[in-house]
Amino acid sequence: MTGEGDARTGLHARLDRPALSVWAKHERDSDGWLPLWRHMEDSAAVAGRLWDEWLPLSVRRLIASALPGGEADARRLVVWLAGVHDIGKATPAFACQVEQLAQVMRGHGLEMRSRQAMGADRWLAPHGLAGQVLLGEWLEERHGWTVKQTGQFTVAVGGHHGVPPEHGQIQALDRHPHLLRTHGPSGMLWKRVQEELLDACADEFGVREHLAAWRGVKLPQPVQVLLSALVIVSDWIASNPDLFPYFPEDVPRTDAQRIASAWDGLGLPGPWRAEEPAGDVHELFASRFDLPPGAKVRPVQEAAVELVREMDQPGLMVIEAPMGEGKTEAALAAVEVLAARSGAGGVFFALPTMATGNAMFPRLLDWLDRLPAPKGARYSVLLAHSKAALNDDFADLMGASQRIAAVDVDGSEEREWRPSSRNHSAAPELVAHTWLRGRKKAMLSSFVAGTVDQLLFAGLKSRHLAMRHLAIAGKVVVIDEAHAYDTYMSVYLDRVLSWLGTYRVPVVVLSATLPAGRRRELTEAYAGKPTGETAASFDAVAQAGDYPLLTAVTSGGAPIMRRPAASARRTDVELERFDDDLGVLADRLEVELSGGGCVLVVRNTVRRVLETAAVLRERFGDANVTVAHSCFIDVDRAAKDAGLLKRFGPPGKADDRPQAAHIVVASQVAEQSLDVDFDLLVTDLAPVDLLLQRMGRLHRHLRGGEKQTERPERLRQARCLVTGVDWSAPVPAPVSGSRAVYGAYALLRSAAALLPYLDGGRERPVRLPTDISPLVQRAYADGPDGPVGWAEAFETARARHEEQRADQAERAATFRLDAAARPGRPLFGWVAAGVGDADDTREGRAQVRDSRESLEVVVVQRRADGTLATLPWLEPDRQGRPRAGLALPTDQVPTALAARTAASCGLRLPIQFGYADVMDRAIDELEELHIPAWQVKGSHWLAGQLILPLNEECQTHLAGFRLRYSKSDGLEVTRA
Repeated sequence: MTGEGDARTGLHARLDRPALSVWAKHERDSDGWLPLWRHMEDSAAVAGRLWDEWLPLSVRRLIASALPGGEADARRLVVWLAGVHDIGKATPAFACQVEQLAQVMRGHGLEMRSRQAMGADRWLAPHGLAGQVLLGEWLEERHGWTVKQTGQFTVAVGGHHGVPPEHGQIQALDRHPHLLRTHGPSGMLWKRVQEELLDACADEFGVREHLAAWRGVKLPQPVQVLLSALVIVSDWIASNPDLFPYFPEDVPRTDAQRIASAWDGLGLPGPWRAEEPAGDVHELFASRFDLPPGAKVRPVQEAAVELVREMDQPGLMVIEAPMGEGKTEAALAAVEVLAARSGAGGVFFALPTMATGNAMFPRLLDWLDRLPAPKGARYSVLLAHSKAALNDDFADLMGASQRIAAVDVDGSEEREWRPSSRNHSAAPELVAHTWLRGRKKAMLSSFVAGTVDQLLFAGLKSRHLAMRHLAIAGKVVVIDEAHAYDTYMSVYLDRVLSWLGTYRVPVVVLSATLPAGRRRELTEAYAGKPTGETAASFDAVAQAGDYPLLTAVTSGGAPIMRRPAASARRTDVELERFDDDLGVLADRLEVELSGGGCVLVVRNTVRRVLETAAVLRERFGDANVTVAHSCFIDVDRAAKDAGLLKRFGPPGKADDRPQAAHIVVASQVAEQSLDVDFDLLVTDLAPVDLLLQRMGRLHRHLRGGEKQTERPERLRQARCLVTGVDWSAPVPAPVSGSRAVYGAYALLRSAAALLPYLDGGRERPVRLPTDISPLVQRAYADGPDGPVGWAEAFETARARHEEQRADQAERAATFRLDAAARPGRPLFGWVAAGVGDADDTREGRAQVRDSRESLEVVVVQRRADGTLATLPWLEPDRQGRPRAGLALPTDQVPTALAARTAASCGLRLPIQFGYADVMDRAIDELEELHIPAWQVKGSHWLAGQLILPLNEECQTHLAGFRLRYSKSDGLEVTRA
């Protein structure tokens, strides 16, 4: 039973009264407490349940592979480590913290000084480190282990609060033994109690007879990480008083009843147990995806599934194929096979931006709904980025799960989520589980779509890094738009891939425009450094110019390649130089659109977007020009994307395509994620891979068959006008904004690669997809390019580019995680000199992206009477509830609808506010509107937010700039 007065079972039956008096948990408000033996049993029992019912098979196999007794040994080890993780609480340094409980222990002979008398020295013995030392001593003195053998096991105890101890901390504690045991006669009793607790755990959890065999084990560092993470998860759950009540309990329960009640109350969904799909690829795609009538599986998709079926073990596969070729569907089909073969229990789909994450999330849910699943199966699902709670699809799932109070394990405040009843519309088998919503636990959900930052954090030295590794170690990882990551991000990505290889995690990488050198770097990062036998294979990967191309490799293996045919669809795009003159542009578009048509104009900066739109509106009218860029509030940006898809999306899905002439002026937001189709493209010069992405929005779908007869007659031939450059200069001179965004070198290389097509006109169009790979490989080759007259400018730009890349790589390496060390080497100092906590805040994202720190605000309106309200043009929500002009009282927390609506009007201020002096001034001015009533615990939507109030003309001043916002144009910033 759980109380001391009950019949003694489990650890309780194995311990004398001094050991039974040691405390582990105390609640100040209620004075409730938990003895150490009880928390040991709770934690061990949770670990057993996690192993049996929650941990993916792939993780169990990896841990088991390191132990002589296989999976049975692995389960014993996990349960035992979870059971002993808090043995460091059986020390004076810890026990002195609560005087009334310390006094009880003193009554049983365990003398200790008071907390005040112990002084600052007590901080040299945090209970995790103390436990690591005590467990190591016990293994050495009682079981004949050496110091070198113990650390690989005991580090899971030492690091259970998120940071494995460093050697200096261990040595400092060795010099203060009185923190572990009081000097004098009581010291022997302290040692006896510590050994009694460890002996009891060894017997109760069945490891005593296995310790001799484990003495010869060399645990790989990935296994040490996973053991540490499992101890952390077990401790977090067992420390939750909602699940494991403190003494005195309201209702006495047996040990079995206590754990059963807690586990049922937690209701943690189990892992996905994928079964390899039977039948051919065509049957698989027909059953998993909403294919249009008559659609056929494309060669790339078929080859991807066949390749993963041929691999001798799951590994990494890179899919390079044109835009619109169905790479996402190919990846998900491959995921199902890889998960079934590897035992992975979920999927993480990593995307470059929040917008692409939001676009992918409903597709992931739709795929999940079509997966075969046992009756009653429940899967945990997550949209992983900082504004996920504002996504309606994810909010529906959150409304379907029960509430379990979050566990505050490290003093950081978790947001308190408001539960809804189980009657909401989310399907019961897909839930955003409440316990899995904390920022350190969320990635443990089985199915995750989110920004790539969440993956890159796994390569960043940070607190609770082991939790991130546990989260990805049990999944199949899909990395989309792999070409979109710069040198700084790639440093982290490559290191993460190296760890994924050691975890044997299947990975699928997607790209339409991947340089061959980067292809080799990705495969080498996963497989490990090539040996003499495999080096030639990796050379071939770097030299392959085929397209489409599939490349696969296993950890430690040699890469293999497959060269499927492209789909029959081909688009010839005629390129043309075009002067960077807005009047000339308006004249040209007037001619081109004389018979109607839809034009996409892509600019490299928001400023150029707005300048271009202003001129074109004068010529074509406000109703015929649409603006899209990144400086819209979140809710307007989502509406913009939805509107673009409704008007310019694929035939059969877009039901509102303009009949008259229409122009969309957009920034880089048009490059990815949106399946939109235009008749004519005008674009600023950009790196060639991004230009090709933009061309992918040109004649993307057939309209009237191969001859595009449903398009205006003048626009049935795909054409791209390249501007944003002074083409008359001896060396093409991109506009300053483009150089600031991309650098002169990338733009010059792009211009050089495009020269044959720019000069060739109709006789030399860019043939998509045939020319994609040759263009990308030429633009990213190492040697010089372009006419002789460009050589000097080219070399100057190249030197600057190489200097910037070296600087990026050096700065990224500062906090980058080391590669896995040799088996048996403990994780001591694993995240030393790290960044502390890493999360999806603006500061967190800045750690893995080489971008100037940005400032985010919540935009509201200040009425003439001084009161605040939500913006006046907002559309009703999904339930039809009005959201425009809702009152935001400053003397109390706004209504839930008003607060959530305001929060959905978040805006990331542009680069002008990224400079330190401007940002500091802006923050000072924004904090003048500090609303105490919104900072309370019940105001989770608005607490801590910076509020930007606009006047009734939607204008304001901030840090020396004039800000003007409109629903049609977004934010416009000018010098005041």
